[in-house]
Amino acid sequence: MTPAKRFWTKVAIVERGISLDGRALKTPARTALQLPTDALAAAVAEEWRAVEGDIDPRAMPLTGLANAAIDRVAPDVPAFVAGLARYAQADLLCYRASHPAELIAAQGETWDPPLDWARSRYDIDFVVTGGIVHVDQPAETIARLGAALATRDAFHLAALSPLVTLSGSLVLALALAEGAMTEQQAWEAAELDELWQAEQWGEDSLAKMMRDDKRRDFRAAARFLALLD
Repeated sequence: MTPAKRFWTKVAIVERGISLDGRALKTPARTALQLPTDALAAAVAEEWRAVEGDIDPRAMPLTGLANAAIDRVAPDVPAFVAGLARYAQADLLCYRASHPAELIAAQGETWDPPLDWARSRYDIDFVVTGGIVHVDQPAETIARLGAALATRDAFHLAALSPLVTLSGSLVLALALAEGAMTEQQAWEAAELDELWQAEQWGEDSLAKMMRDDKRRDFRAAARFLALLD
């Protein structure tokens, strides 16, 4: 499919909506692209101003997340919350290496603090295990983390979704959203195993390219979340 090309000259912000040559920008589902904060509206408008030639959706991640919030999340927030909450049943931070000792220590040093934060913040507990065999988490843990998600609106949930799916950890995403971790800290925690393996054995170009793609998407979601406050 031939990519669409830039067809507009002027980008403007009108009551937190985006206007291209005086025409209101719409989502793929043909709903007005209305942003919840001035900061997010300005950042989305800048993505459209930056387009030169072909329109590349990958270069416009904030627009994509805003579209997702309006078209995918808002129509059925409870269903979206339920899907996201399921990640609490197999959170990355609860599955530890059984060897070597250096990796076990690194996981404990990096992953125990966000788990401890979540225990205190939500009055819950986690089952932590060695290996990859699934272990059930307490029902109260799942329920309370789901309730924490349910308090958030469609735009916050749209940002949290890639943070959870890219990291494999609902705990890391919530810690980042609530200011208990920085974006860099959350990313390094999510990628700890991969980075450790790369340091030990080296890394091929394909693996690095894939991690760079994930890094870009993770950073964009964190920025989107920050622009909502």
